[in-house]
Amino acid sequence: MEHNESDPSPPRRLRRLARIWAGNTRYFLTFCVDGRRPMLGNERVHERIRRFVAGSLERHGVWVDAYVLMPDHVHLIISTTAGSVSLGEWVKAFKAMASRREFKWQPGFFDHVLRSDESASEKWEYIRMNPVRAGLVEQAGDWKYSAFFDSRTGRNV
Repeated sequence: MEHNESDPSPPRRLRRLARIWAGNTRYFLTFCVDGRRPMLGNERVHERIRRFVAGSLERHGVWVDAYVLMPDHVHLIISTTAGSVSLGEWVKAFKAMASRREFKWQPGFFDHVLRSDESASEKWEYIRMNPVRAGLVEQAGDWKYSAFFDSRTGRNV
């Protein structure tokens, strides 16, 4: 379906996309603290995020598969369910809970739909190794501000 460049209306979307992405969708998300200030890599903020994550499925219909808190940004892999809040609403709630008005976030966020388990495992490996690449720890398992959850049991692994 071609879109005429002089037509100001947005191009029409393929109808099948709504069927493909309806229901459960997995996303890779990144958002940053305003000014890239190092506000996240501490127990106080991490505890808030753990509490938010623990209730996210029940309150918002969003399952958090994994996250890594870097000092100035956060990476997450999340799965939405049919009937979940919008991605923007969820991010807004996450940011509010994490910051508690102690710091500001950059506007917006980066999101990428993950289309396969292989893609999700590649993204998890990327975010898991972020603290190592940043020189914060020597091994990924030593970074205490991250979590990966088993979707079958809900347990942190």
